Amino acid sequence: MSNILIIKHGSLGDIAQASGAIQDISENHKNDQIFLLTTKPYFDLFKKNPFIHEVILDKRLPRYNLIYLYFLMRELKKHNFSKVFDLQNSSRTNFYKNILFPKADKIVWSSSITTLPSDQNKEEFDKISVLERFVHQLKESGLDTPNTLKPDFSWASKDISEIKNFYKFDKYILLFPFCSPHLTIKKWPHYNKLIELILNRYGEEYKIITAPGPSEINEAKDINALSLLDNGKSLDISQLTSLIKDSSFVIANDTGPAHIAAHVNAKGLTLFGKHTTAYKVSIERENFKAIEVSDLINLSAEKVFDRLSNYLS
Repeated sequence: MSNILIIKHGSLGDIAQASGAIQDISENHKNDQIFLLTTKPYFDLFKKNPFIHEVILDKRLPRYNLIYLYFLMRELKKHNFSKVFDLQNSSRTNFYKNILFPKADKIVWSSSITTLPSDQNKEEFDKISVLERFVHQLKESGLDTPNTLKPDFSWASKDISEIKNFYKFDKYILLFPFCSPHLTIKKWPHYNKLIELILNRYGEEYKIITAPGPSEINEAKDINALSLLDNGKSLDISQLTSLIKDSSFVIANDTGPAHIAAHVNAKGLTLFGKHTTAYKVSIERENFKAIEVSDLINLSAEKVFDRLSNYLS
């Protein structure tokens, strides 16, 4: 039995996307122990993943913090990993490779760099979708990949019946009108108009809900929807996943919750401006689709509502 390391630091949407690849790595190493290196926001979450045996915390302190780096490398080296799957594929994780396995090829350290096609540079390779890149990386490492293109994030969910009973709702439409402050290009500005259209058509048939993150609670007050909290705090990732999974429909900007929705088989739409494409971030699934426009300001609430009503009819 060998020890296998997977590296996945974040972010939330990327964690959801990587679920299929993690499953495939585990199922190709059924007789081995699977370890996963991640960051604090996802440490407890990954402990629930049925394909991982042990989770290691990376505090991601600055690289010049040599004391921390020494203890992290000592922790990793003591497990004598026979193979590393770098699913983060960042400059930081490549830095780790150069310390742990400076001469390793794709047999020992599987990453987008070590498995890069010989006829492409990294800039060209990065034009294909995230999940297709994972498939290439794992196949180059000799793995079968039946799940990588269809990740299932349902493992992250947990029972939220107490929250539903407290707020007294059953059928609901879930909205995520938020985005990172430095990525306002992702933000669609017409959610309140959409809510008005939904209420005019469906009345009280569906509760309209949003679930703000810790930094979004005040912003949620400007949205004419029930802001769902748990004892005054934002839902944790497992609660959020269940809320999304059980919804009648989700409408979201291109953020972590949209990627969760895509990978728990929720029905819904995500709204894309020119910041990237739905193909590149691998977000479209059978029940979850994207509306792509050059400028989100010009995407009307009526157009989004038409797509929503077609799904619900």
